[in-house]
Amino acid sequence: MKVTSQALALISAILLNTSKAFTSVQKTSTTSSLSVANDLFVEMTAETGAAAAAGTANTHSSVTTYYGETLKESADLQTNACCTAARPAPHIAKAISNIHPDVIKKYYGCGFCVPDEVEGCTILDLGCGAGRDVYIASQLVGEKGRVIGVDMTPEQLKVAKETQAYHAAKFGYDNVEFHEGLIEKLDDIPSLKDGSVDIIISNCVINLCPDKESVLKSCHRLLKPGGELYFSDVYASRRVPQELREDEVLWGECLSGALYWNDFQNLAKQCGFKDPRLVEDAPITIENKKVQDKIEEMGHKNLDFYSATYRLFQLDCLEPHCEDYGQAVIYKGTIPRFESGWSLDDHHYMEKGKVFPVCGNTYNMLKETRFEKHFDFVGDWSTHYGIFDGCGTSMPFKSSIDGVSTKGGGGGGCC
Repeated sequence: MKVTSQALALISAILLNTSKAFTSVQKTSTTSSLSVANDLFVEMTAETGAAAAAGTANTHSSVTTYYGETLKESADLQTNACCTAARPAPHIAKAISNIHPDVIKKYYGCGFCVPDEVEGCTILDLGCGAGRDVYIASQLVGEKGRVIGVDMTPEQLKVAKETQAYHAAKFGYDNVEFHEGLIEKLDDIPSLKDGSVDIIISNCVINLCPDKESVLKSCHRLLKPGGELYFSDVYASRRVPQELREDEVLWGECLSGALYWNDFQNLAKQCGFKDPRLVEDAPITIENKKVQDKIEEMGHKNLDFYSATYRLFQLDCLEPHCEDYGQAVIYKGTIPRFESGWSLDDHHYMEKGKVFPVCGNTYNMLKETRFEKHFDFVGDWSTHYGIFDGCGTSMPFKSSIDGVSTKGGGGGGCC
C-alpha cells in the first residue's frame, strides 16, 4: 500500500511543528514535554489545520480499508503485534467457546481486556471490530448488564450484527448494541451519556487513532465516578520516528501509531486519569523478517515495542504520585475465581486475610470502586508519611528487563 499525498503532507506539517515545539521547550520552562508529544497526534494550529484534518481523515480511511478489506481474517496480519499468545483464563476460554466462528476469525486484538467483578455492569468497547470482546463481556456482565460496541469499520460491524441473534440464542438474552463511529467522536453517538458507563475496554485500537487525547478525554467523561478504562494496547520504548509513521502497513499493524510509554502516562494524567496502573506487559517480537529489516535499515533497531494492559480509574481523589498515609487493606477472598488472592495491577497482589500496606491512591482505588465490598480497610488520612516507598518514573514494563512476559499463562512473540 502507498502513503497518500495528503498523509505525507500532514506528516511533514506535524513534524515541522513538532520541531518548533522542541525548540520552544528548550527556551521556556512553561512548555511541557507533553505538549511536544501531543503535537505528534493532535496538532491543529492555524498553519496546519486544513492539512491535519485531511490527514486525520486519510488515517481513518487507511485503517478502515486495512481492517475492512485488506485483512480478511487474523492470519492475514503481517506482524504479531495484533495477536494474543497468552492462554486465556478458563472462564474467558469458556466464553470464547460460545462465540460464533465468523467473529473469532475476524479478531485482531492484543490481549484479554475484560477486568474482574463485572456482573451487572455497563461496558463500552472502543474499536469492537467484529465483536469478540463484546460477546465475551456480554456473558460476564450477565442478563442485567449491558455491553456497547463502537467501531468505524462497516465490514467488521456487519459480522458483529449478523451474529447478534446467534449469540442471544446461545446466551439466553440479548444485552449488546453496536454503533458505527469514530472513537475520537463519541459525542456523535446519542445513547452515550456522561457518567453512564462502569467500564470502558479497548483491545489494540487506541494506537490506531490519530487523536488519542480526544479518546482519553471522552472516556473520562463517559465513566461513572469509580469506573475505569481497562485496555490492552501497543507501546514504544521511545517516540516512533517519522519514516515509520509514514508506513500505512506498520500503522495498520499497530506499530507506527504506538505511543511512547511516558507520553501515554503523561497524556492520561492530563486527561484526568491521575495514576495509570500497569496490569501486565509483554515484549513484541515482530517475527516478520521483511518488516524487521525495514525498521533496522531505517536505523531504528533499538526501538522496542510492548503489548501492555493498563487500568485507569475515574477518581478525582487520586494524587499525581503514590503518597504514604500509613494505610493498609485486607483482602477477604470474595472476588469470584480469586479465593486465595487477587491482583489490582502488576505490583499489588493481595493474599486473603493478610494485612497489605498501600499508598493513598491504591486505598482509594479499592475503597471508592466496585471492589470495596471485598476488602477491609485500615487507617485514615490524618498523618502523611511522605512518598510511598518504590514510587518511581522509570519504564514500567518488567518485560523490558528480562524479555519475559508478565501475562498469565505464558507468552511468546505475540502480545
